[in-house]
Order: sequence, then structure tokens, then C-alpha cells
Amino acid sequence: MNFFELLWALRDGLIISVEIFFLTLALSLPLGLLICLGRMSKIKPIAWFFKLYISVMRGTPLMLQLFVVYFLPYYLFSVKLKYMGDNWLFTAVIAGFALNYAAYFAEIYRGGISSVPEGQYEAAKVLGISRSKTFFIIILPQVFKRVLPAVTNEIITLVKDTSLAFAIGLIEMFTRAKQLASKEVSMLPYAAAALIYYLFNLAVAGVMSFIEKKMNRYRIK
Repeated sequence: MNFFELLWALRDGLIISVEIFFLTLALSLPLGLLICLGRMSKIKPIAWFFKLYISVMRGTPLMLQLFVVYFLPYYLFSVKLKYMGDNWLFTAVIAGFALNYAAYFAEIYRGGISSVPEGQYEAAKVLGISRSKTFFIIILPQVFKRVLPAVTNEIITLVKDTSLAFAIGLIEMFTRAKQLASKEVSMLPYAAAALIYYLFNLAVAGVMSFIEKKMNRYRIK
């Protein structure tokens, strides 16, 4: 195979990687905000629970978490995995990625929320704006602006982390590249995969840069 044929041969794996990427983002970004709010709750047991959750998710390998999610039905309900099918394999990957990345996004959000001066809440209270409206209308847009660089870094990392799906047997792009490299006895499939990962990250960085410019209205003077 020549280089362009290898790029085409990676298309199925690329589709899987793209699906993991977008579904993980769609789930982990809002879930991270909920976890963040739980972590900042004034109800101590709730705050402690989410603090422990974040600690465990950030302190253990993502690959290990994928194994835990994948084998959970067997150990909890004695359901044999051969009956779960390929749908469960993909679902387990998405669940594992989303739960892991939500913990990281939660801490990024928490840092952004904590950086907003408390005086803004007090000013909104004087104006008769409820605390919930203050948070969603005034505080949250500023938080997104402040945390965007850190979120971008995590999103770029996610592009590369999609390759970890191979751990429980899902054939994404990097696994497909390894299969082709073994078949062709060549490093060229790895080079093709590296180029695709680079272009993918380049596109992500470009989109995030565009969003950052659009949010300049919330720039902190």
C-alpha cells in the first residue's frame, strides 16, 4: 500500500475515534459542570462525595477505568460479556471516557468559578437579581472565557487518548494502524495515523481559537 491508500484504509478506525471524541465531549462538558457544583456544595457529604470522585478519577489510569466500566455488569449482575455484544463495548468506552474527563473539567470549572470576584454576586444581589440568574447569566459566561485555554488543552489530549479504547478491544484508528503495520511489515501506517491525529488536533485548536475570539466580550480588563 502507498501512503494515500493507508490513509483510506484507516477511515473506519478514524470514524470510531471521531465518535468517541464527540460523544465524550457532549457528555463530559455538562457532567463536569454538575460535578463542579456538587464539589462546591455547602452540604458537606455531597461536597466530600464529589471530591472523592474527582480524586479517584484523576488519580487512576483511564485504561483501568475502562476495564472497570466494561466488566461492571459481570461482577455486579453476573452477566456474561459475550451476551452484551459490540454495542456494550462501545457504550463502555464512551461511559469510561465521559466519567474520566468530567472529573478534569469539573476542576477546571471550579478554578474558573473561584476566580470570579465575590463582589459580582453582591452587586447582582443589590440589583435584585437572584443568585441562580447571577450564576448563569453573569458568572458562567466569564467562567467559560477564563477556562477556555485549559479546556482546550484537555480536548486536545482527548483526541490522542481515544487510542486507549483498544484496551477493551474496540478497534479505533491507532489499533487499525497497528494491524496495518503488522500486515504490511512497515512503519508507514503509523506515520499515516500520526498525520491524521495532527490534522485532527490542528482543526480542534482552530475551532477553540475561533470560540475564544468570539468570547472576547467577556474579557477581564
